[in-house]
Amino acid sequence: MQLNRTDAEALARASAAAFQSGRAAEARQGFDRLAATGQANAQIWLMLAYACRQLGDWAAAERAADEVLRRDEANVRALIVKGDARHALDSAAGGGDRGAASFHRKALKIAAQIGNHPPDLATELERVERSMADFVGRSRRELEAGLAKAGFDSSARSPRFQESIELLLEEKQVYFQQPSAYYFPRLPQIQFYEPSEFAWASAVEAAAADMRVELEAVLHENGLFRPYLEARADRPRYDFHGLLDNPAWSTLYLWENGAPVEKNVARFPKTFAALQQAPLAHIGVRAPSILFSMLKAGAKIAAHNGMINTRLICHLPLIVPPACGFRCGNEVREWEEGKLLIFDDTIEHEAWNDSDQDRIILIFDVWRPELTEDERRAVTAIFETIDS
Repeated sequence: MQLNRTDAEALARASAAAFQSGRAAEARQGFDRLAATGQANAQIWLMLAYACRQLGDWAAAERAADEVLRRDEANVRALIVKGDARHALDSAAGGGDRGAASFHRKALKIAAQIGNHPPDLATELERVERSMADFVGRSRRELEAGLAKAGFDSSARSPRFQESIELLLEEKQVYFQQPSAYYFPRLPQIQFYEPSEFAWASAVEAAAADMRVELEAVLHENGLFRPYLEARADRPRYDFHGLLDNPAWSTLYLWENGAPVEKNVARFPKTFAALQQAPLAHIGVRAPSILFSMLKAGAKIAAHNGMINTRLICHLPLIVPPACGFRCGNEVREWEEGKLLIFDDTIEHEAWNDSDQDRIILIFDVWRPELTEDERRAVTAIFETIDS
């Protein structure tokens, strides 16, 4: 029998009250009636899904959740009920819980984007998180067993194949080059390069002790370092997490804007000489940059991407207190004094100094090894033309 609007609203209120009072069967009867007369909105369908779930009628709970998701595919509560129903129905049929996990995973991702949640939903999400942790653990164990049986246990895998497993299981996420100024296509998406891949790296590392001596000889001087990010009168003002004109992240340049800073080159002769062995990326006034970078105690550099993906950035740590760290893409590494870190700065990266002392590293940029000599000259020509 068709209900008028007044009667439908009254039935909806009575059914909701019944559900809140623990009378799930009575609530379901009312919600079913509203659905049968075509007067159920997303909220009514969701309450029906809850009532059916509480009664253990998983097929009906799934149908009701599907009606909600047909109207709102990002409804976190309906996704949870859908996942619960899939788990129950697939288990009864002798299947696995991959289907349930797919809906629960989506619910958790959307919930994380939303932020604060009502207490009842927060409780549901905690339960789903525990369920997903169990699922991921079982999936990893099953996958490991299958790979071992096929002859690919952890000792027989390449690093990139191992990383593919971590991405598959969503233990890591995919990061790509996202340069802010210039993108050279078809270059490999590599976060960190190993110094052993470069013939020049050992000579640069061998000079680290001399570099530190030269650096420590001038650290007592006031005004030697200046903020890494400085406002310019000829450009719009863009602050970067409070670091614009902030000495918390500051620099001392040996080479800047395509040319040596003569007075500093003279003060750091061994440092400058050692770097001449590296394939410095000479790109007009854009590169290379050679600088000492100071990160003050307690300072952080928020996640960001570099400008040009035809170069790699090199860090040679010289003064590194404990509790400092650096992340590029998925991988976090600690600076080790005298040991190079070589990375693609167009992949998202960040740094922090959680110690009570200043951290100082030497930074310089080199050509990516995948570029031919002609390509390097061509890239240089682009920016010389632009900057002229």
